[in-house]
Amino acid sequence: MQKKEIEIDIKELFSSLLQQKWLITIITGTFAISSVLFALSKPNIYKAEVLLAPVAEESQMSGAASQLGGIAAMAGINIGATQGASRLDLALETLKSRTFTNSFIEQRDILVPLMAMDKWDKSSGNYVIEPSLYDEKTKSWVRTVEEGKSVTPTPWEAYKEFAKVMSYEKDAANGFIRLTVESQSPILAQQWVTWLVDDINQWIKREDIKEFEANISYIQDKLRETNISEMQKVFYQLIEEQTKKLMLAEVQEEYVFKTIDPAVIPEEKSEPSRALICILGTFLGGFFALFIALVRHILLRK
Repeated sequence: MQKKEIEIDIKELFSSLLQQKWLITIITGTFAISSVLFALSKPNIYKAEVLLAPVAEESQMSGAASQLGGIAAMAGINIGATQGASRLDLALETLKSRTFTNSFIEQRDILVPLMAMDKWDKSSGNYVIEPSLYDEKTKSWVRTVEEGKSVTPTPWEAYKEFAKVMSYEKDAANGFIRLTVESQSPILAQQWVTWLVDDINQWIKREDIKEFEANISYIQDKLRETNISEMQKVFYQLIEEQTKKLMLAEVQEEYVFKTIDPAVIPEEKSEPSRALICILGTFLGGFFALFIALVRHILLRK
C-alpha cells in the first residue's frame, strides 16, 4: 500500500511539474539571459606574470661574516650574517607594504589608470578613463564621494586597490617566486609587473647601502676610540667586510630578485570565464524554478 502511495505521489508530482512547465521555463530563461548579460558586462582581465629567483649572498662573504659575527655583536654592530635568507623575506613583505606600494604608485604615476580606468580599447591599444571619475582635460578628479571624504583618492584607497591586482606565489620546493599583476589593459599589466621587480630591487638595495654605510661609520668611530691592537684588527676586518658588501650592492642591479622568465604582454584574458558564468546562472535558475514549482505543488495540495 505504501509503495502504491509513493508511486501515486511521484506521478502526481511529475504531473504538477509538467503543468508548471511554463513557469519553470520562464524562471530558468530569465536566469539564463541575466547570466549572459552579466557575463558580457564584465570586462576582460589580463594577467602578466614574471618568474623570479632569489639572489643569494656570496658564500665566502657569509662565511667571513659568521666568523666575525660574535665579536661584532659584542661591539654592538650588526654585520648581517644571516642577511641572505632574511633579505628575501624582507623584500616580499616590503612588496605588499603600504609604504612601498604608495611610493610605487606615486613614482610611476599610475594612480589615474589604477583608480579610474573604464575599459581597454583593443584597436588603439590605449586604456579609456571613466569621465565621471577623472577629467583628463583639467587633469583633476571629479568623482562623487561621501561628505568629508577626499575627491582625490587617498593613499589608503590606492593601496587597497593595488593590493587587489598584485599578488605573488612562492614555491616552497625551489624558492622561485611568481609575481603577477592583473589589469584590463594587458600592456599596463606587463609594464607594472616589470616596474615592480625593478623598484623592489632598488628599494632593498638602497636600504642595505644605508645600513652598510652606517655600519662602516660606526665601526670607524669605535676604531678611533680604542688603542687595543687586537680590537683594532677586528674593527679593520669588520670595515673590510662591510666595504665589500657595499661595493657589491652598488654594482648589482638584480639585487634581491633575478628575473628567470620576464613578463610579456598577455594575449589571452585570464578572466572572466563567461561560459562558466552562463552555465552556473542557468543551473541556478533551473534549481530555483523547480523549488518554486515544488512549493506551489505542496501549497496546492494543502
